[in-house]
Amino acid sequence: MKATTFSIQAGRVNNNLQVLGRIGKIGSTGVSRLAHSPEDKEAVLHVKKYMEDIGLQTKIDQFGNLIGRMDGVANDAPALVMGSHIDSQPYGGRYDGALGVIGAIEVLETLHDKGIKPEIPIMICAFADEEGSRFNKGLFGVRGMLGKLEEGELERRDKNGMARREALIEFGCDPSKFQESLIDISTIAAFLELHIEQGPILEAKNEPVGIVTGISGPLWLTVEMEGMAGHAGSVPMSMRQDALVGAAKVIVKLNELAQEVQGAPTVSTVGSLQVFPDSRNIIPEKVTFTVDLRDIDESRRDQIEQAFLQELEEIAVEHSLSYKISEDTRSEPRFCDENIMQIMREESADMNLTPPELMSGPFHDALEMSYVCDYGMIFVRSKDGISHNPKEYSSPEDIALGVELLYKTVYRMACEK
Repeated sequence: MKATTFSIQAGRVNNNLQVLGRIGKIGSTGVSRLAHSPEDKEAVLHVKKYMEDIGLQTKIDQFGNLIGRMDGVANDAPALVMGSHIDSQPYGGRYDGALGVIGAIEVLETLHDKGIKPEIPIMICAFADEEGSRFNKGLFGVRGMLGKLEEGELERRDKNGMARREALIEFGCDPSKFQESLIDISTIAAFLELHIEQGPILEAKNEPVGIVTGISGPLWLTVEMEGMAGHAGSVPMSMRQDALVGAAKVIVKLNELAQEVQGAPTVSTVGSLQVFPDSRNIIPEKVTFTVDLRDIDESRRDQIEQAFLQELEEIAVEHSLSYKISEDTRSEPRFCDENIMQIMREESADMNLTPPELMSGPFHDALEMSYVCDYGMIFVRSKDGISHNPKEYSSPEDIALGVELLYKTVYRMACEK
C-alpha cells in the first residue's frame, strides 16, 4: 500500500494544536477554558490572529463566536462552512473541539499557500460554548447565530453565581445586539466538522479516521428529589425520607434501562450530583442530579425516558419523596448528507484509507447546523477512547490524515468548477 501524499503540513497542525493547548493549561496535558472566561477570550483572540495572518476576514459576534472568511470567485454564492469550538470542559483535553478549528484553518492556509482561490466563499466558525459545562446548556453560540436561544438562557448561572449575561458582557459581547449577529441561512451551502472520536471504536478497528453517519439525539434532564432531613443517629431506618437513597435507586435503574436492548448504542449518564445539606450526620434532605440520555433511535430513547419517569415515580412513592424535573436539552438524531459522505469515501480511497462509518454519541455544533444545511463529519481516532479528560490524545499521524481528508473534501466541494 502506497503512503499518503499530503497537501497539508502535518507539523504545522500539531504545533498549532500544542500552542493553543497552553492557553488554560492544567497539569501537563489538560485544558480548562470555560465558556466566556478570560482563558476562553485569550484563546479566541489567539485563533483570530492566526486567521488574520493567513488573510481571512474575521469578526467576533455578539454571541462570542469567532468567524473567519475566505472570499470565493463567486463571492455572493452560499459559503461552505467549517468549524467546531475551542471552549473546554473544566477538566478537559487539548483536542476536543480545538482540532476542528485548527484543522479548518490549516485547510485554508494550505489553499492560501498554493494560491488557490475557491469557487465559493469558505467560512470557519469557532463556536462559543459548545460544551455547556459552565451554564448547563450547550451549543450556545451556534444556536444563538441561528436564532434558537431559549427563554431564560441569559439568566442561567454558573457555580459561582454569575449569570451568562454578565459573563458575555465581561467577554466583550453585547446581548442587546444579538439581532445583529443572526446569520442568514441562505448564505450557507453546507457544513463540515472535523473532530476527535471521543470513543473507542476507531481504535478497536485499528483505523485512524472514520466517516460519521449521524449524531445521536441528546436528552438532558435535571432531577431534584426532596425528603426530610434528620439526625443520622436517631431516626429509624423505616421512618426515613432519605433523598439520597431514593436518588441512588433511580440512578441505578437508569443505568439498567439503557442496557436493556442488547447491542443498542443507547447510553445514559448521571454526571453531576449535589446533596443538601451535605453533612456526615444529617439524613440528606434534597438531592439534585443530571441525566444525559442519548440514542441514534429517537423512539427508543423516548421509550427509555418514559420507563425512567415511571421508575422515578415509584421510587419516590416508596421513600415518601417529592421530585421535580426540568428539561435542559432535547434533540432528535440528525443524519449526515449522503453526497458529502460519498465524497469522503472517494477521497479516503484515494488516500488508501478504509474509514469505518459510525454514529456520534456526543453532540457537536454540527447537530444544530444540520437543521439549516447539509452536513458531514470526520472523526479522528482517540487513544483508549478517552475524552473530556487531560489524558485525551490523538496522534499527530492520525490528525494529519483527518485534516488531509478534510482538505480533499473541501477542495471537491468548494474549489472544483
